[in-house]
Amino acid sequence: MAHNIAELAQALGLQAEGALNLIVTHAAEPGEAGPDALALAMDPKYAEGLTNGRARAAIVWPGADWQDFGLEAAIFAPRPRWAMAGVSHVMDPGHDFGTDVHPMAFIDPTAQVAKGARVGPFASVGARTRIGPGARIGPNASIAEDVVIGADLTLHAGARIAARCVIGNRFIGQPNAVVGGCGFSFVTPEPSAAEDVRSTLSGDREIRQQKWQRINSLGGVRIGDDVELGANSSIDRGTVRDTVIGSGTKIDSVCQIGHNVQMGEDCMMCGMAGVAGSARIGNRVLLAGKSAVNDNIFVGDDVIVGGAARVFTNVPSGRAILGDPATKIETQLEIRKALRRLPRLAAKVAELQKAISGQKQT
Repeated sequence: MAHNIAELAQALGLQAEGALNLIVTHAAEPGEAGPDALALAMDPKYAEGLTNGRARAAIVWPGADWQDFGLEAAIFAPRPRWAMAGVSHVMDPGHDFGTDVHPMAFIDPTAQVAKGARVGPFASVGARTRIGPGARIGPNASIAEDVVIGADLTLHAGARIAARCVIGNRFIGQPNAVVGGCGFSFVTPEPSAAEDVRSTLSGDREIRQQKWQRINSLGGVRIGDDVELGANSSIDRGTVRDTVIGSGTKIDSVCQIGHNVQMGEDCMMCGMAGVAGSARIGNRVLLAGKSAVNDNIFVGDDVIVGGAARVFTNVPSGRAILGDPATKIETQLEIRKALRRLPRLAAKVAELQKAISGQKQT
């Protein structure tokens, strides 16, 4: 995709200098950029790469002496990652979803799919499902019966949307993402061993045989606008009420959201994070990679949960937490400092014990 520097700067809302009619076809790292590439050098640490590369144009940091690097044009980016987001949208060639409904796709006669949808081979759309305009459905993706989806759906290869889910506009489901699988809900005729341990917080219990009976998921999943679900991630349907994901929420790959979860707007959930059933997550909550939220608890608005943190209790709004079990980040850092001191403390205690023992013997 060819663009001149003036067009790019205007699209990004940034200032540009130099040969504004210069054409670039793609973005590249500074050291690997050829004459037709836009080098991404938005920090002084990339200066050496600019010198070694062959780029004629680059996005650089404010105040950069771009001509000294042999560039013919430059765009200035005060906020590098924001500029990167803009570049990625402008220069992304996208995915080829074809131009129509592939002859090997299946759309139930009772489904309503807006005109202009692009549907790949072996994809399927179930009975009575309604899909808004601008849909792009990849190969082997499936949408079950009685689903309602808004405009501009993007469903990549192998993604699945189960029955009776309701999804807003501009939903993106990455490859093999699943919306609306049954919740992981099982029960035993008598209280199970797990229930005994949880109620007593003790390993002492009666050992007995137990068989699990599934609790079927009667609810669905409701998703707002502008939500993205990463590859191999899943959102379980509710047991009775719907699982809810608020507008603007972004979910990374290999994440799990359990049944009945209520997640607010503009949340971010990073890779391998999980939220157990019936937890309530506020707005603008960040769950970093490998973090986990226990069932039936509340995490308030604007909470930041650090990587690999384990959240077992309610968290008030605005708090930043870390650790296992998760505590305020300031407390957790003190705990970690104390843990690092433990070997020295143990050695000192051993010396004191030895000294006291020697005094008793004399």
